[in-house]
Amino acid sequence: MTFKDLEIIEPILKALKAEGYIHPTPIQEQSIPILLRGKDLLGCAQTGTGKTAAFAIPILQHLYLDKQRNRGPLKVRALVVTPTRELAIQISESFTVYGKHTGIRNTVVFGGVKQGSQTDALRRGVDVLIATPGRLLDLINQGFITLKDIKYSVLDEADQMLDMGFIHDVRKIIAMLPSGRQSLFFSATMPPDIIDLSRKLLGNPEKVSIMPEQTTAEKVEQSVYFVSKKDKPNLLIHLLRTKGFKSVLVFSRTKHGADKVVKVLEKANIKAEAIHGNKSQVARQRALGNFKNGKTSVLIASDIAARGIDVEELSLVVNFDMPNVPETYVHRIGRTGRASASGIAISFCDMEERPFLALIQKLINQKIPVITDHPFVGGSLEVAEKAPPRPHRLPAHLPFPKHGTSKESNKPRNFRKPGAQRQDRKK
Repeated sequence: MTFKDLEIIEPILKALKAEGYIHPTPIQEQSIPILLRGKDLLGCAQTGTGKTAAFAIPILQHLYLDKQRNRGPLKVRALVVTPTRELAIQISESFTVYGKHTGIRNTVVFGGVKQGSQTDALRRGVDVLIATPGRLLDLINQGFITLKDIKYSVLDEADQMLDMGFIHDVRKIIAMLPSGRQSLFFSATMPPDIIDLSRKLLGNPEKVSIMPEQTTAEKVEQSVYFVSKKDKPNLLIHLLRTKGFKSVLVFSRTKHGADKVVKVLEKANIKAEAIHGNKSQVARQRALGNFKNGKTSVLIASDIAARGIDVEELSLVVNFDMPNVPETYVHRIGRTGRASASGIAISFCDMEERPFLALIQKLINQKIPVITDHPFVGGSLEVAEKAPPRPHRLPAHLPFPKHGTSKESNKPRNFRKPGAQRQDRKK
Protein backbone atom coordinates (compact mmCIF):
# COMPACT_ATOMS: atom_id res chain seq x y z
CA MET A 1 0.00 0.00 0.00
CA THR A 2 1.10 3.57 -0.71
CA PHE A 3 0.04 6.93 0.73
CA LYS A 4 -1.75 7.61 -2.54
CA ASP A 5 -3.96 4.57 -1.88
CA LEU A 6 -5.07 6.25 1.37
CA GLU A 7 -6.64 9.10 -0.64
CA ILE A 8 -4.22 11.74 0.60
CA ILE A 9 -4.56 15.05 -1.26
CA GLU A 10 -1.88 16.09 -3.76
CA PRO A 11 -0.25 18.95 -1.74
CA ILE A 12 0.50 16.53 1.11
CA LEU A 13 1.52 13.68 -1.22
CA LYS A 14 4.02 16.05 -2.83
CA ALA A 15 5.60 16.82 0.55
CA LEU A 16 5.69 13.13 1.53
CA LYS A 17 7.32 12.19 -1.76
CA ALA A 18 10.00 14.85 -1.27
CA GLU A 19 10.81 13.23 2.10
CA GLY A 20 10.99 9.79 0.50
CA TYR A 21 7.82 8.53 2.19
CA ILE A 22 5.95 6.15 -0.12
CA HIS A 23 4.56 3.33 2.01
CA PRO A 24 2.72 4.04 5.29
CA THR A 25 3.68 2.28 8.53
CA PRO A 26 1.08 -0.01 10.15
CA ILE A 27 -0.26 2.71 12.45
CA GLN A 28 -0.53 5.14 9.54
CA GLU A 29 -2.24 2.57 7.33
CA GLN A 30 -4.82 1.81 10.02
CA SER A 31 -5.34 5.30 11.49
CA ILE A 32 -5.43 7.64 8.48
CA PRO A 33 -8.61 6.20 6.87
CA ILE A 34 -10.42 6.34 10.24
CA LEU A 35 -9.40 9.95 10.82
CA LEU A 36 -10.23 11.06 7.29
CA ARG A 37 -13.77 9.78 7.96
CA GLY A 38 -13.94 12.13 10.95
CA LYS A 39 -14.06 9.43 13.62
CA ASP A 40 -12.48 9.71 17.08
CA LEU A 41 -9.46 7.46 17.61
CA LEU A 42 -7.95 5.67 20.60
CA GLY A 43 -4.46 4.49 19.68
CA CYS A 44 -2.02 2.33 21.62
CA ALA A 45 1.35 2.99 20.01
CA GLN A 46 4.80 4.11 21.11
CA THR A 47 7.02 6.74 19.53
CA GLY A 48 8.99 5.39 16.60
CA THR A 49 6.02 3.71 14.91
CA GLY A 50 5.19 6.70 12.70
CA LYS A 51 2.45 7.92 15.01
CA THR A 52 3.02 11.65 14.42
CA ALA A 53 2.37 11.34 10.69
CA ALA A 54 -0.64 9.14 11.45
CA PHE A 55 -2.44 12.09 13.05
CA ALA A 56 -0.69 15.06 11.40
CA ILE A 57 -1.54 14.07 7.81
CA PRO A 58 -5.33 13.75 8.34
CA ILE A 59 -5.47 16.96 10.38
CA LEU A 60 -3.60 18.88 7.67
CA GLN A 61 -5.91 17.45 5.02
CA HIS A 62 -9.05 18.39 6.97
CA LEU A 63 -7.77 21.93 7.60
CA TYR A 64 -6.72 22.40 3.98
CA LEU A 65 -10.12 21.32 2.65
CA ASP A 66 -11.91 23.41 5.29
CA LYS A 67 -9.95 26.48 4.14
CA GLN A 68 -10.85 25.88 0.51
CA ARG A 69 -14.53 25.98 1.47
CA ASN A 70 -14.44 28.71 4.12
CA ARG A 71 -11.91 31.51 3.81
CA GLY A 72 -11.49 33.64 6.90
CA PRO A 73 -9.07 34.91 9.56
CA LEU A 74 -6.60 32.44 11.06
CA LYS A 75 -7.86 30.73 14.20
CA VAL A 76 -6.45 27.85 16.22
CA ARG A 77 -8.51 24.96 14.88
CA ALA A 78 -6.25 22.03 15.79
CA LEU A 79 -4.60 21.41 19.17
CA VAL A 80 -1.92 18.81 19.97
CA VAL A 81 -1.03 18.41 23.66
CA THR A 82 2.16 16.50 24.47
CA PRO A 83 4.25 16.13 27.66
CA THR A 84 7.74 17.39 26.77
CA ARG A 85 9.18 20.35 24.93
CA GLU A 86 11.40 18.12 22.76
CA LEU A 87 8.43 16.08 21.58
CA ALA A 88 6.38 19.25 21.00
CA ILE A 89 9.15 20.70 18.80
CA GLN A 90 9.45 17.44 16.88
CA ILE A 91 5.68 17.36 16.21
CA SER A 92 5.75 20.98 15.06
CA GLU A 93 8.57 20.19 12.64
CA SER A 94 6.54 17.28 11.25
CA PHE A 95 3.49 19.49 10.66
CA THR A 96 5.74 21.98 8.88
CA VAL A 97 7.27 19.33 6.62
CA TYR A 98 4.04 17.52 5.72
CA GLY A 99 2.07 20.74 5.30
CA LYS A 100 4.59 22.90 3.43
CA HIS A 101 2.42 22.97 0.27
CA THR A 102 -0.90 23.48 2.09
CA GLY A 103 -0.47 26.96 3.59
CA ILE A 104 -1.43 25.55 7.01
CA ARG A 105 0.52 27.35 9.74
CA ASN A 106 1.55 25.87 13.08
CA THR A 107 3.43 26.99 16.16
CA VAL A 108 4.63 25.38 19.37
CA VAL A 109 4.41 26.64 22.97
CA PHE A 110 6.21 25.15 25.97
CA GLY A 111 7.54 26.18 29.35
CA GLY A 112 11.10 26.77 30.50
CA VAL A 113 11.66 29.76 28.18
CA LYS A 114 10.34 33.31 27.93
CA GLN A 115 6.97 33.46 26.24
CA GLY A 116 7.57 36.50 23.99
CA SER A 117 8.37 34.70 20.74
CA GLN A 118 5.52 32.27 21.36
CA THR A 119 2.90 34.96 21.94
CA ASP A 120 4.17 36.88 18.90
CA ALA A 121 3.51 33.81 16.74
CA LEU A 122 0.05 33.45 18.24
CA ARG A 123 -0.76 37.09 17.45
CA ARG A 124 0.21 36.54 13.80
CA GLY A 125 -2.26 33.66 13.66
CA VAL A 126 -1.89 29.88 13.40
CA ASP A 127 -4.06 26.97 12.35
CA VAL A 128 -2.36 24.27 14.46
CA LEU A 129 -1.07 24.69 18.03
CA ILE A 130 1.30 22.15 19.60
CA ALA A 131 1.67 22.67 23.34
CA THR A 132 2.82 21.28 26.65
CA PRO A 133 0.09 21.40 29.32
CA GLY A 134 1.54 23.95 31.75
CA ARG A 135 2.43 26.66 29.23
CA LEU A 136 -0.87 26.10 27.37
CA LEU A 137 -2.88 26.81 30.52
CA ASP A 138 -0.69 29.82 31.35
CA LEU A 139 -1.32 31.40 27.95
CA ILE A 140 -5.03 30.59 28.09
CA ASN A 141 -5.26 32.31 31.48
CA GLN A 142 -3.42 35.34 30.05
CA GLY A 143 -5.86 35.56 27.14
CA PHE A 144 -3.39 34.71 24.36
CA ILE A 145 -5.12 31.43 23.46
CA THR A 146 -8.76 30.40 23.17
CA LEU A 147 -9.90 26.84 22.51
CA LYS A 148 -13.44 27.74 21.39
CA ASP A 149 -12.65 27.18 17.69
CA ILE A 150 -10.91 23.81 18.08
CA LYS A 151 -12.19 21.22 15.59
CA TYR A 152 -9.39 18.65 15.99
CA SER A 153 -7.68 17.76 19.28
CA VAL A 154 -4.85 15.31 19.97
CA LEU A 155 -3.59 14.06 23.33
CA ASP A 156 -0.22 12.43 22.66
CA GLU A 157 1.92 10.30 24.99
CA ALA A 158 -0.85 10.18 27.60
CA ASP A 159 1.03 7.73 29.83
CA GLN A 160 3.89 10.21 30.08
CA MET A 161 1.37 12.88 31.12
CA LEU A 162 0.45 10.64 34.03
CA ASP A 163 4.07 9.91 34.96
CA MET A 164 4.98 13.60 34.91
CA GLY A 165 2.00 14.70 37.03
CA PHE A 166 0.09 16.53 34.28
CA ILE A 167 -3.22 14.70 34.54
CA HIS A 168 -4.89 17.51 36.51
CA ASP A 169 -3.86 20.07 33.88
CA VAL A 170 -4.96 17.78 31.05
CA ARG A 171 -8.40 17.38 32.61
CA LYS A 172 -8.70 21.18 32.77
CA ILE A 173 -7.80 21.44 29.08
CA ILE A 174 -10.29 18.75 28.08
CA ALA A 175 -13.04 20.61 29.96
CA MET A 176 -12.34 23.74 27.85
CA LEU A 177 -12.64 21.99 24.47
CA PRO A 178 -15.84 22.54 22.48
CA SER A 179 -18.21 19.67 21.73
CA GLY A 180 -18.48 18.35 18.19
CA ARG A 181 -14.71 18.20 17.66
CA GLN A 182 -12.74 15.21 16.41
CA SER A 183 -10.56 13.82 19.21
CA LEU A 184 -7.47 11.62 19.06
CA PHE A 185 -5.84 9.93 22.03
CA PHE A 186 -2.49 8.13 21.90
CA SER A 187 -0.61 6.29 24.63
CA ALA A 188 2.19 3.70 24.59
CA THR A 189 0.60 1.86 27.52
CA MET A 190 -2.96 1.78 28.80
CA PRO A 191 -3.09 1.63 32.62
CA PRO A 192 -6.56 2.16 34.17
CA ASP A 193 -6.04 5.89 34.84
CA ILE A 194 -5.28 6.42 31.14
CA ILE A 195 -8.36 4.45 30.07
CA ASP A 196 -10.45 6.62 32.38
CA LEU A 197 -8.93 9.80 30.90
CA SER A 198 -9.58 8.61 27.35
CA ARG A 199 -13.27 8.20 28.13
CA LYS A 200 -13.44 11.87 29.14
CA LEU A 201 -11.89 13.01 25.86
CA LEU A 202 -13.40 10.62 23.32
CA GLY A 203 -16.92 9.88 22.17
CA ASN A 204 -17.31 6.49 20.50
CA PRO A 205 -13.78 5.98 19.19
CA GLU A 206 -12.30 3.52 16.76
CA LYS A 207 -9.39 1.62 18.34
CA VAL A 208 -5.99 0.97 16.82
CA SER A 209 -3.38 -1.02 18.73
CA ILE A 210 0.12 -1.54 17.39
CA MET A 211 2.10 -4.10 19.40
CA PRO A 212 5.28 -2.08 19.94
CA GLU A 213 6.98 -4.39 22.41
CA GLN A 214 7.14 -7.38 20.09
CA THR A 215 7.71 -5.32 16.93
CA THR A 216 10.58 -3.27 18.36
CA ALA A 217 12.21 -6.20 20.16
CA GLU A 218 12.23 -8.28 16.99
CA LYS A 219 13.82 -5.70 14.69
CA VAL A 220 16.48 -4.33 17.08
CA GLU A 221 19.65 -6.38 17.60
CA GLN A 222 19.95 -6.57 21.39
CA SER A 223 22.66 -7.72 23.79
CA VAL A 224 23.47 -7.38 27.47
CA TYR A 225 26.84 -6.99 29.22
CA PHE A 226 27.08 -8.12 32.83
CA VAL A 227 29.37 -5.62 34.54
CA SER A 228 29.86 -4.15 37.99
CA LYS A 229 28.45 -0.69 38.62
CA LYS A 230 31.90 0.86 39.06
CA ASP A 231 33.14 -0.59 35.75
CA LYS A 232 30.24 0.66 33.61
CA PRO A 233 32.08 3.89 32.59
CA ASN A 234 35.17 1.88 31.61
CA LEU A 235 33.08 -0.53 29.54
CA LEU A 236 31.38 2.35 27.75
CA ILE A 237 34.73 3.95 26.91
CA HIS A 238 36.03 0.58 25.70
CA LEU A 239 33.06 0.05 23.36
CA LEU A 240 33.14 3.59 21.99
CA ARG A 241 36.86 3.26 21.20
CA THR A 242 36.77 -0.23 19.69
CA LYS A 243 33.43 -0.49 17.86
CA GLY A 244 33.49 2.73 15.82
CA PHE A 245 29.85 3.76 16.20
CA LYS A 246 29.09 7.14 14.60
CA SER A 247 26.12 8.19 16.76
CA VAL A 248 25.39 6.74 20.19
CA LEU A 249 22.48 7.53 22.48
CA VAL A 250 23.18 6.57 26.10
CA PHE A 251 20.39 6.32 28.67
CA SER A 252 20.98 7.18 32.31
CA ARG A 253 18.33 6.63 34.96
CA THR A 254 19.10 9.95 36.69
CA LYS A 255 20.03 13.49 35.66
CA HIS A 256 23.08 13.49 37.94
CA GLY A 257 24.16 10.18 36.42
CA ALA A 258 23.92 11.62 32.91
CA ASP A 259 26.19 14.55 33.81
CA LYS A 260 28.64 12.18 35.50
CA VAL A 261 28.92 10.02 32.38
CA VAL A 262 29.63 13.11 30.26
CA LYS A 263 32.50 14.10 32.56
CA VAL A 264 33.98 10.58 32.44
CA LEU A 265 33.85 10.51 28.64
CA GLU A 266 35.37 13.97 28.33
CA LYS A 267 38.33 12.84 30.47
CA ALA A 268 38.79 10.03 27.95
CA ASN A 269 38.75 12.61 25.10
CA ILE A 270 35.33 11.45 23.86
CA LYS A 271 33.04 14.38 23.06
CA ALA A 272 29.64 13.96 24.68
CA GLU A 273 26.75 16.11 25.88
CA ALA A 274 23.81 15.51 28.21
CA ILE A 275 20.12 16.28 27.77
CA HIS A 276 17.74 16.18 30.72
CA GLY A 277 15.19 18.23 32.65
CA ASN A 278 17.71 20.27 34.65
CA LYS A 279 19.27 21.67 31.48
CA SER A 280 17.94 24.95 30.10
CA GLN A 281 15.88 24.80 26.93
CA VAL A 282 18.68 26.51 24.99
CA ALA A 283 21.25 23.97 26.26
CA ARG A 284 18.96 21.03 25.46
CA GLN A 285 18.26 22.22 21.93
CA ARG A 286 21.94 22.94 21.32
CA ALA A 287 22.97 19.47 22.54
CA LEU A 288 20.26 17.80 20.44
CA GLY A 289 21.22 19.88 17.39
CA ASN A 290 24.91 19.00 17.77
CA PHE A 291 23.98 15.33 17.99
CA LYS A 292 21.74 15.41 14.93
CA ASN A 293 24.29 17.21 12.74
CA GLY A 294 27.18 15.02 13.87
CA LYS A 295 29.18 17.56 15.89
CA THR A 296 28.65 15.36 18.96
CA SER A 297 28.76 11.60 18.52
CA VAL A 298 27.53 10.65 22.00
CA LEU A 299 24.41 12.00 23.70
CA ILE A 300 23.54 11.06 27.29
CA ALA A 301 19.83 11.35 28.02
CA SER A 302 17.24 10.79 30.70
CA ASP A 303 14.09 8.92 29.68
CA ILE A 304 11.74 11.91 29.72
CA ALA A 305 14.06 14.13 27.68
CA ALA A 306 14.60 11.36 25.12
CA ARG A 307 10.90 11.04 24.22
CA GLY A 308 11.35 13.72 21.57
CA ILE A 309 14.65 12.50 20.12
CA ASP A 310 14.23 11.42 16.51
CA VAL A 311 17.58 10.89 14.79
CA GLU A 312 17.84 9.14 11.43
CA GLU A 313 20.35 6.29 11.20
CA LEU A 314 21.14 6.24 14.92
CA SER A 315 23.97 3.72 15.26
CA LEU A 316 23.50 2.50 18.79
CA VAL A 317 21.44 2.81 21.95
CA VAL A 318 23.17 2.03 25.25
CA ASN A 319 21.26 1.37 28.46
CA PHE A 320 23.95 2.56 30.87
CA ASP A 321 21.42 1.91 33.65
CA MET A 322 18.79 -0.79 33.27
CA PRO A 323 15.29 0.74 33.50
CA ASN A 324 13.13 -0.47 36.39
CA VAL A 325 9.98 -0.39 34.23
CA PRO A 326 10.19 -2.88 31.35
CA GLU A 327 8.15 -0.78 28.90
CA THR A 328 10.76 1.95 29.30
CA TYR A 329 13.33 -0.45 27.86
CA VAL A 330 11.25 -0.79 24.71
CA HIS A 331 10.90 3.00 24.41
CA ARG A 332 14.66 3.32 24.72
CA ILE A 333 15.71 0.73 22.16
CA GLY A 334 13.01 2.06 19.83
CA ARG A 335 15.15 5.16 19.32
CA THR A 336 17.35 3.06 17.02
CA GLY A 337 14.53 0.99 15.47
CA ARG A 338 12.49 3.81 13.99
CA ALA A 339 9.45 2.81 11.91
CA SER A 340 10.58 -0.11 9.70
CA ALA A 341 14.32 0.36 10.32
CA SER A 342 16.48 -2.03 12.31
CA GLY A 343 18.99 -1.01 14.98
CA ILE A 344 21.43 -2.07 17.69
CA ALA A 345 20.90 -1.77 21.44
CA ILE A 346 23.17 -2.92 24.26
CA SER A 347 22.56 -2.88 28.01
CA PHE A 348 24.89 -2.73 31.00
CA CYS A 349 23.53 -4.83 33.85
CA ASP A 350 25.04 -4.93 37.34
CA MET A 351 24.09 -7.44 40.04
CA GLU A 352 21.34 -5.26 41.56
CA GLU A 353 19.73 -4.76 38.13
CA ARG A 354 19.28 -8.49 37.35
CA PRO A 355 15.58 -8.45 38.41
CA PHE A 356 14.95 -5.57 35.96
CA LEU A 357 16.48 -7.67 33.17
CA ALA A 358 14.23 -10.59 34.05
CA LEU A 359 11.15 -8.36 33.82
CA ILE A 360 12.26 -6.99 30.45
CA GLN A 361 12.82 -10.46 29.03
CA LYS A 362 9.40 -11.53 30.28
CA LEU A 363 7.75 -8.54 28.57
CA ILE A 364 9.43 -8.98 25.18
CA ASN A 365 9.18 -12.77 25.44
CA GLN A 366 12.76 -13.43 24.47
CA LYS A 367 16.18 -13.94 26.03
CA ILE A 368 18.61 -11.11 25.37
CA PRO A 369 22.01 -12.54 24.31
CA VAL A 370 24.79 -12.11 26.88
CA ILE A 371 28.16 -10.80 25.66
CA THR A 372 31.03 -12.28 27.67
CA ASP A 373 33.92 -11.23 25.42
CA HIS A 374 34.84 -7.97 27.11
CA PRO A 375 37.44 -6.95 29.73
CA PHE A 376 35.00 -5.99 32.50
CA VAL A 377 32.83 -9.10 33.00
CA GLY A 378 31.23 -8.77 36.43
CA GLY A 379 29.71 -11.47 38.65
CA SER A 380 27.86 -14.65 37.80
CA LEU A 381 26.32 -14.87 34.35
CA GLU A 382 23.22 -16.62 35.64
CA VAL A 383 20.00 -14.61 35.60
CA ALA A 384 16.92 -15.81 37.46
CA GLU A 385 14.43 -17.31 35.02
CA LYS A 386 11.53 -16.35 37.23
CA ALA A 387 10.81 -12.64 37.03
CA PRO A 388 9.76 -10.75 40.17
CA PRO A 389 6.24 -9.27 40.38
CA ARG A 390 5.47 -6.76 37.64
CA PRO A 391 5.69 -3.04 38.51
CA HIS A 392 2.75 -0.70 38.19
CA ARG A 393 1.92 -0.86 34.46
CA LEU A 394 -0.31 -3.27 32.59
CA PRO A 395 1.20 -5.26 29.71
CA ALA A 396 0.86 -3.48 26.39
CA HIS A 397 -0.82 -6.55 24.88
CA LEU A 398 -3.84 -5.74 27.13
CA PRO A 399 -4.36 -2.15 25.96
CA PHE A 400 -8.09 -1.87 26.62
CA PRO A 401 -9.05 -3.21 30.08
CA LYS A 402 -12.72 -3.43 30.93
CA HIS A 403 -14.43 -0.57 32.69
CA GLY A 404 -14.18 -0.70 36.45
CA THR A 405 -10.77 -2.36 36.74
CA SER A 406 -9.01 0.74 38.03
CA LYS A 407 -7.34 0.21 41.39
CA GLU A 408 -5.17 2.43 43.48
CA SER A 409 -2.44 -0.22 43.33
CA ASN A 410 -2.20 0.18 39.57
CA LYS A 411 -1.16 3.82 39.75
CA PRO A 412 2.51 4.56 38.99
CA ARG A 413 4.69 4.87 42.04
CA ASN A 414 5.91 8.27 40.91
CA PHE A 415 2.37 9.58 40.40
CA ARG A 416 2.06 13.09 41.75
CA LYS A 417 -1.19 14.48 42.96
CA PRO A 418 -2.68 17.57 41.31
CA GLY A 419 -0.82 20.67 42.35
CA ALA A 420 2.60 19.03 42.39
CA GLN A 421 5.46 20.70 40.59
CA ARG A 422 5.40 20.35 36.78
CA GLN A 423 8.59 19.84 34.84
CA ASP A 424 7.77 21.98 31.81
CA ARG A 425 6.28 24.86 33.68
CA LYS A 426 8.36 27.82 34.73
CA LYS A 427 6.74 30.71 36.47
